[in-house]
Amino acid sequence: MSTHEQSAAGAGVPAVVAVVGGGTMGAGIVQQFLTAGADVVLVEATAEAAGAGRARVAAGLEGARSRGRIDAEPAAYLARLRTVTDTAAIPADTGLVVEAVPERPELKIAVLTAAEAAVGEDAVLASNTSSLSVTELAAALQRPHRFLGTHFFNPVPASKLVEIVVAPGTDPAVLESVRGWVGALGKTEIAVRDAPGFATSRLGVTLGLEAIRMVEEEVASPADIDTAMELGYRHPMGPLRLTDLVGLDVRLAIAEHLASELGDRFAPPELLRRMVAEGKLGKKTGQGFHTWDEGE
Repeated sequence: MSTHEQSAAGAGVPAVVAVVGGGTMGAGIVQQFLTAGADVVLVEATAEAAGAGRARVAAGLEGARSRGRIDAEPAAYLARLRTVTDTAAIPADTGLVVEAVPERPELKIAVLTAAEAAVGEDAVLASNTSSLSVTELAAALQRPHRFLGTHFFNPVPASKLVEIVVAPGTDPAVLESVRGWVGALGKTEIAVRDAPGFATSRLGVTLGLEAIRMVEEEVASPADIDTAMELGYRHPMGPLRLTDLVGLDVRLAIAEHLASELGDRFAPPELLRRMVAEGKLGKKTGQGFHTWDEGE
């Protein structure tokens, strides 16, 4: 067992964590590891993007402080955050690298192979993918046994779940380490075999696409469809509001991928394609199936 696996036995997180990609998901993952005690290196393509990522983390910490979820001032956590613009600058003693870039296989492979070259042989690499094949990503690596998927959910700080996706070659000790690290973040993990859509995306997209078809067929309004699932089935958020939160463009990309792997039952509705083409991407643009105020 490596020193990184041994550190997991103490229910802590790795001392040094790198996150590649400082968008909404990446910033949330950074925030979680900072509040769990890790030193975090955030990797972005440019200094401007890195600054924006740091600002997202700072805003998230401010929100957590205002809600009483953290005790220290945000500056205390930000003191352990460093930003770089080159994957090669990831410290060699990093215990975990989480890739959180857009859902494009070629981009993820480029990031993961560069990160693998920067870190030691004991480091664990993980992809925050919601639908791409972890097995195919692992095939590009020199140490595929040190790799798996860690599917975080949006918003990361508030979400209680991390879906761990295991490729056929993943070392069982790596899985156990990541289970411990997820627990140290205050979240619950589930482990699933690598399959199209895993467990969560496959089920969540199925519900979301059918809700979009219902809007398309004028069965009910988006608000009423969401209320039906929230009150009738006790979902914390309706499928259309969740689609807005995830991003209609993200949901479209996942649906197209699942349709190519699993068939026409995942074919995106024309309404979804049209809204994406019109730039109605959900919360991040202020308009999707619902209208979003800037403060929401």
